[in-house]
Amino acid sequence: MDSSIIQGISTFRGSVFPGQRQMYRRLVRDGQQPKALIIACADSRVSPEHITQAGPGELFVCRNAGNIVPPFSQMNGGVSSAIEYAVVALGVRDIVVCGHSDCGAMKGLMQPGALDAMPNVAAWLRHSHAADRIVCEAYPADLGPTERLRALALENVVAQLAHLRTHPSVAAALAKGQLALHGWFFEIETGALLAYDGSAFVTLADDGVLPVAHAPAPRRAAGDGMPPVAAA
Repeated sequence: MDSSIIQGISTFRGSVFPGQRQMYRRLVRDGQQPKALIIACADSRVSPEHITQAGPGELFVCRNAGNIVPPFSQMNGGVSSAIEYAVVALGVRDIVVCGHSDCGAMKGLMQPGALDAMPNVAAWLRHSHAADRIVCEAYPADLGPTERLRALALENVVAQLAHLRTHPSVAAALAKGQLALHGWFFEIETGALLAYDGSAFVTLADDGVLPVAHAPAPRRAAGDGMPPVAAA
């Protein structure tokens, strides 16, 4: 293992943990009460805790290649379990899907041949095919590679938000007005954070209100009561 990792563990145990001992004891005593679930890319350059400056216990984080959320009916795995646990057991009020610039997963989606030796990655990225079709058919054909990669990463966030709403726990929490969904895009090279407002991504200002992709809004398709039963 890289010596810097070993040194980091040593520094944490010797210098950092002693000053935070009471906090960690409180987290064990009281349990975790995270403010949000963040589904982010596994890319080593993108750390949700670092971006938000959150401390231990404040965020429930699930990371995978391409910040993907499989539709509920298609896969029972770590992402689906994390979503269900965060909503049902932890009662998070916000879920964020966070994409980023220079995403390797999106590069793989643009160049399928590069994934020939990685069949599991190729299969995983099928959950982003909708985003790929949008960019191929709804964007200008003369987009350069850099612009196309950026558009694909942004559309992928929107596609995963749509998948997120297929999960029963999420659908129920949205209907009860107890959950909000957010789409973020982190620009590694500038540090800027873009947020999806339901129609487009806007740059988040330091003193601005955070846009919401799907705001809490209690609703019942049947109204306040059951619809009348038709006569036989």
